[in-house]
Amino acid sequence: MSGAQDRIEIKFRLTDGTDIGPKSFPAATSIATLKESIIAQWPKEKDNGPRTVKDVKIISAGRILENNRTLGECRSPLCDVPGVVTTMHVVVQPPSSEKEKKSDQLKQNKCVCAIL
Repeated sequence: MSGAQDRIEIKFRLTDGTDIGPKSFPAATSIATLKESIIAQWPKEKDNGPRTVKDVKIISAGRILENNRTLGECRSPLCDVPGVVTTMHVVVQPPSSEKEKKSDQLKQNKCVCAIL
């Protein structure tokens, strides 16, 4: 592969339809690094932006990309077309509140018995 083919041009589509990018990344870039880039470039005027890599999910070709994989491993066949910008969708998980965590714990510890 040549140096130009080792780079992938990506734009990140947010849930409201706005985009971050496009920006070129090496194929060896980890998904966690992509998420860090998204956090750094997140529009300041948008509320509820991601705080950590765990708050961000990247979806490409219908798959949620795992942090420990590289961009080259997750590449779809459409990325191999020269001059094409790949669009990846970004979903931000809202931080859960303490109340939600406690209610989830109560639900898990709940036992239901039926005596016939």
